Amino acid sequence: MSENMEKDYKQIERQTAADYEYSTLMQLLEVSVSKHLLDEHFTLIWANDFYYQMIGWPKEEYEKVFHNRPDLYYETDREEWDRITGVVMETLRRGEKGYKLATRMRRKSGEHIWVQFSVRFADEYVDGYQVGYTVITNIDDMIQMQKEQSVTYDNLPGFVAKYRIDQELNMILLESNSRFAEYFGSEAERGENSVYQRNIRDNKEAIWGQRENILAGKPLHFTMYVKNREGQKLWLQVNAACVGWQKGCPVYLVIFIDVTDITELREMQKKLTEQTVALQNALEEAEKANMAKSDFLSRMSHDIRTPMNAILGMTTIAGSHIHDPERIRDCLGKITVSSKLLLSLINEVLDMSKIESGRIVLAEEEVNLAELVHGVVTMVQPQIHSKDLIFKTYVNNLTHEIVVSDMQRLQQLVLNLLSNAVKYTPPRGSVYMEIRETPSDKKNMAFYEFVVSDTGIGMKPEFLYRIFEPFERADDEKIQSIQGTGLGLSICKSIAELMGGTIHVESTYGKGSRFAVSVCLQIQEEQTDERVLEGLPVLIVDDDEFICRNTCECLAEFGLKTDWALKGGEALEKIEQAGKSGEDYFAVIIDYKMPDMDGIETTRKIRRQAGRQLPIIMISAYDLSEQMDEAKEAGANGFITKPLFCSRLIYKLKQFADGNCQEADSGPVIRGSYKGKNVLLAEDNELNREIVAEILTDAGAFVDTAENGRAAVEKVRQSEEGFYDLIFMDMQMPVMDGCTAAVKIRGLPRQDVGAMPIIAMTANAFADDRQKTREAGMNGHLAKPLDMEQLQLVLEKWLS
Repeated sequence: MSENMEKDYKQIERQTAADYEYSTLMQLLEVSVSKHLLDEHFTLIWANDFYYQMIGWPKEEYEKVFHNRPDLYYETDREEWDRITGVVMETLRRGEKGYKLATRMRRKSGEHIWVQFSVRFADEYVDGYQVGYTVITNIDDMIQMQKEQSVTYDNLPGFVAKYRIDQELNMILLESNSRFAEYFGSEAERGENSVYQRNIRDNKEAIWGQRENILAGKPLHFTMYVKNREGQKLWLQVNAACVGWQKGCPVYLVIFIDVTDITELREMQKKLTEQTVALQNALEEAEKANMAKSDFLSRMSHDIRTPMNAILGMTTIAGSHIHDPERIRDCLGKITVSSKLLLSLINEVLDMSKIESGRIVLAEEEVNLAELVHGVVTMVQPQIHSKDLIFKTYVNNLTHEIVVSDMQRLQQLVLNLLSNAVKYTPPRGSVYMEIRETPSDKKNMAFYEFVVSDTGIGMKPEFLYRIFEPFERADDEKIQSIQGTGLGLSICKSIAELMGGTIHVESTYGKGSRFAVSVCLQIQEEQTDERVLEGLPVLIVDDDEFICRNTCECLAEFGLKTDWALKGGEALEKIEQAGKSGEDYFAVIIDYKMPDMDGIETTRKIRRQAGRQLPIIMISAYDLSEQMDEAKEAGANGFITKPLFCSRLIYKLKQFADGNCQEADSGPVIRGSYKGKNVLLAEDNELNREIVAEILTDAGAFVDTAENGRAAVEKVRQSEEGFYDLIFMDMQMPVMDGCTAAVKIRGLPRQDVGAMPIIAMTANAFADDRQKTREAGMNGHLAKPLDMEQLQLVLEKWLS
């Protein structure tokens, strides 16, 4: 394959992966997205499934009746259509990139619902017309709530208004009932000389007399003397309660009772007391619910974009270093970690009800703590770098690195703690993470403590009592601009308790916080070959004495001779002395970031002094991707990110003991050969079919494909008995779904279908979906996106 062809192939492969992840994300978030031409019909050229669910028309029927022309769809609602087209034309005239519009839309059933169009004009043209992308959101419930609120307002006795009041006691009117507008003017009549403003000026003394209570958000009770639009004089009793805050200013709900005729006062006061409390409670609950929902979606959008940005950025970097295998491996590793985090975030959204109610069921799987922590640290490295934080990690008395636990939940717990520390620590601050193992009274169990501390903004004592409650965030101006869902620590507490552990927090406002989580995990005994490295001398160079001592103790358990130095100059002296005595070091482990002489300069001088034969491993708590080229040029042979787990160090040292100082080239996606095996792949998505077929073909198997369940049944029916060794069946397909197809295959009148392995593949990875596949007679279940290790296990089980 030529170099250009190889580049084109890899570009297509990356684009295919990106398109697949985008399609999966759209499906999981259930958002209506469509693409239109900006022609006279606003012709629809593409829409996802949720667009057709929103309008209630099946795709084929919609195309047949309306020919993808929204103007025909709105034929019976011309007023709404004219309003929409007017907004579009005005937006284009002003040269703006898009618009938002709330409007009524008719569904197939004939009912109207309120929706919001969020439209963005793209720098893209099709057939000479500019393209617009539209997201449609159902806001019918919100509009209905506003109507109900309006009815409530209009049925209250007296005049009802809602104000925001600033430090100078300027009263900004936010809402009012119709009775208030009739007496004191409409929105257009509220200028400087309006009846509304004159009444405020005439009662300035009475209002300023309440200034202290107003700015403190306390309830208000006083009387005012006002005039209405006809000049009629009224005495009004003011009853106001603070129902919220905007921009640091109190928001008051005010009911004015006409007490000019005192005989009506008592009855009105009775109704007022009951209805004011009920209204205030209802408004507070509605506003809190709306605010919590909006804040949560905003924060979750930010959290989803973070790994997406990492994926896109690492893809770009890999493309620009296409001939550097080590840099590409580094990028692919980070893309994998980010993709898994993105998937876990999506799962968190879908699993939110279980998290809030505590109905989380933990999985039991083998977890490599070194890989888990390395993945978490990799994810927070960009934020650490951007804020120039001092980041140190420690592994203390960690005897067992392989445990049995829920990989996703444990990673979620550690990531939430570490990302919180990074998030709330100002630039050039410090973040520390320590991992410690302590024995448990239970057999084959141990406690693992994850301690994360920082020099961040800290928390006030009164907030520490609420810190683990869902959606709780400190009322502090310092954190208003910091994104967060308010769920992270609540989730940490739930996970820790489910794992038989605890979580504790210590914090001093203005100085920082310390979180300590201890969880009880089942340990796995690890098989290691100590003889390969026994007796070999290794030098550790790090300005942190704790890391030097701890690493030496760790390596000594594997029979290595260890020595350490706190500075680069000291390391050079020790290497020179070892050479003179004829006891050269087998390898040197050097920290990248050290005072006086950093790791790269130390490496460069070691090479000049000791030559190219001595293996040098560069370690760092920071992302070394940007310094990797310089470090390799200086003479570094390998790289490890802190915290320093024994398994990672031993694995790297064994490579050097075997005479391999370079990273191994990547092997095939699937290990082993399945030549002579015939596989049927039933998948309706063309790109998914291509990806899976390519992977299986590379493993030597013959792959036959079917675009739906019915085609798969026919393929089996027409094949010779015993031809297919394995079937992969997508669950959701047109014409016939995967479960129905599996049942029909099992029912074919032939001998081989009873024992023929059928494995489900689906983006729906929940327990009830697994149950459906079992009931349909399938032998296993693979969740999308496909995990190559799980695919490997399936092939080994059924084709070996």
